[in-house]
Amino acid sequence: MDAEGQQNHLKAYGITYWALEKNYKVSWLLNYRGGSFLFPDDEPIRRECKIRGVTFEVLSDAATNSILEEISSPSQNMETVVLEKAPKIAVYTPKGKQPWDDAVTMVLTYAEIPYEEIYDEDVLTDQLLLYDWLHLHHEDFTGQFGKFFGNYRTAPWYIEQKKEAENLALKLGYSKVSEEKLAVALKVRDYVIGGGFMFAMCSATDSFEIALAAEGVDICEPMFDGDSSDPNYQSQINYNNSFAFKDFILERRPETYEFSDIDTTDDRAKKRVPFQQDYFTLMDFSAKWDPIPTMLCQNHTQLVKGFMGQTTAFSGDKIKSNVLRLGENKLNGEARYIHGTRGKGMFTFYGGHDPEDYQHFVGDAPTVLDLHPNSPGYRLILNNVLFPAARKKKLKT
Repeated sequence: MDAEGQQNHLKAYGITYWALEKNYKVSWLLNYRGGSFLFPDDEPIRRECKIRGVTFEVLSDAATNSILEEISSPSQNMETVVLEKAPKIAVYTPKGKQPWDDAVTMVLTYAEIPYEEIYDEDVLTDQLLLYDWLHLHHEDFTGQFGKFFGNYRTAPWYIEQKKEAENLALKLGYSKVSEEKLAVALKVRDYVIGGGFMFAMCSATDSFEIALAAEGVDICEPMFDGDSSDPNYQSQINYNNSFAFKDFILERRPETYEFSDIDTTDDRAKKRVPFQQDYFTLMDFSAKWDPIPTMLCQNHTQLVKGFMGQTTAFSGDKIKSNVLRLGENKLNGEARYIHGTRGKGMFTFYGGHDPEDYQHFVGDAPTVLDLHPNSPGYRLILNNVLFPAARKKKLKT
């Protein structure tokens, strides 16, 4: 899985998932040649790699033992992690989503990793308990319809999606979309606390956090829910309820395409960050002492190119002290990729919309991953997909 040795990094994750489904023993060699995977030598695995265009090497027993001895040496920042079973994957996403909507579904499909789509009705009837890993599609859990009001309130697709969301809320017994989305967010919270793994990108990160922190507070203006927001609602925000963020100030203006100052998109515009210089660095953890963040950062490069989104990255001073920063741009004072625990479970937030489309707009064509089979940004998503398959070791950071 190093830069020179693998012709299709993304599909290699699919091979690993396939092997786990077939009950093969798989080991993840953390920090060894870009985070390589070790399989038993079997003809079906060779054949599957050839079909999918994934590069592999056949090793003798002596060579394998030599590699494992090297990895186990206390002088090497490497570790062997056994992957036990293919996690069952759920993607929280509305029916009939548009092709530009979600990087995770694109890369899961490209890597040939199976997943099931669920939405509000499934979540509210406790169907999350059936899954090991949950991805939150770019959802607005605050009930403000993605804050698209300013630019798209007359667009047919916006009007239709708003109507569909309102009808669904009524069907499920809620008078407002904000109330129904809060109920969903609370179910997701409970799923994580109970031991689930949750991954979110772009606006699903901060809108989820805001919904939790604003429980019991009306933060929606009349064009979103038909009545006024609570006076001085900012003072009623409870940061203890959020997973990752603290001390954030909500964006009150309905015409502004932003939820809060968690996101750094506006700051980046003021600083005029050129896309040629927009990169973030993956942090270097101890593989033997901190295998969890090490797994999540496996890559063939530590420098990953940035990409924009409604929520591009997270302001460093808004991140709670118990949350790990996996990927940072220290020049801008922002974190792009963070991870933490809540109860018995874990969550990972990844800023930006599409790792291979720097500034994706509504209506743009979806990314063709055949053109980006070695994408470091997409590898981070797939690290999270395989992460629940690992034999659990206690986080020591």
